[in-house]
Amino acid sequence: MSKYNDIDMKNWKNYSEIYTDSLWIIDKRDNSGAHNGKYHGNFIPQIPHQLFTRYTKINDWILDPFMGSGTSLIEAQRMGRNSIGIELQESVAQEATQRIATEKNDKCKAISFIGNSKDFAIENLLKCLSIKNIQFVIMHPPYWDIIKFSDNPQDLSNAKTLDDFLHSFDQVIKNTTKILEKNRYCAVVIGDKYANSQIIPLGFHCMNLFLNRGFILKAILVKNFDETKGKNNKQGIWRYRALSSDFYIFKHEYIFVFKKSW
Repeated sequence: MSKYNDIDMKNWKNYSEIYTDSLWIIDKRDNSGAHNGKYHGNFIPQIPHQLFTRYTKINDWILDPFMGSGTSLIEAQRMGRNSIGIELQESVAQEATQRIATEKNDKCKAISFIGNSKDFAIENLLKCLSIKNIQFVIMHPPYWDIIKFSDNPQDLSNAKTLDDFLHSFDQVIKNTTKILEKNRYCAVVIGDKYANSQIIPLGFHCMNLFLNRGFILKAILVKNFDETKGKNNKQGIWRYRALSSDFYIFKHEYIFVFKKSW
């Protein structure tokens, strides 16, 4: 057993379901149980499942600073991991909390809070839970303004400029990863943006925020996606636009994995 997961390397051949390649082709979203794909902007449960399997152990604590519909917390419950979610929108947090409760696991905790992860009193949270730190942070922030999630000016999807977005996201990184245990891992799921006839490499901008804070980059994973709500049943239109212009249609997003070495 390693220090950061429960994989038994003596029986490593029995773990064929765990991804080890950097290209993740996932055909279908897991919609079983409490997992629900209707929330605009949530990510597929297979992502946290794979990350939690590789980088956490049973009874570890996981933090999701962008809880949304609760996908990470639901998956953590299923896998016997304790989890904390922070969500800016009260209505979204309340709905997620109800959904998470349907996956209740008496052997672990799932706790959700309404707040802004940029300045949430994270140390007080640890004191209330009587824990020293957490073992994994998973982040799925807005892809800047591609989807407007609320009218709240503190919402990252309402950032007026790229610099504003990156500054706000950097504050989330600073505030939430300071309670991450040394030599443990965090991950961010992020895509790029196309605007003004050019690609804005949002993913790599976000990656650099972690590197500038001293994190070690452990993986750049590329995950496929075919359908989004904005492009649902419009493949022909987007193909026409691509052929008649000079761009390619986004079919991927990134999963960056980092290690905290201090």
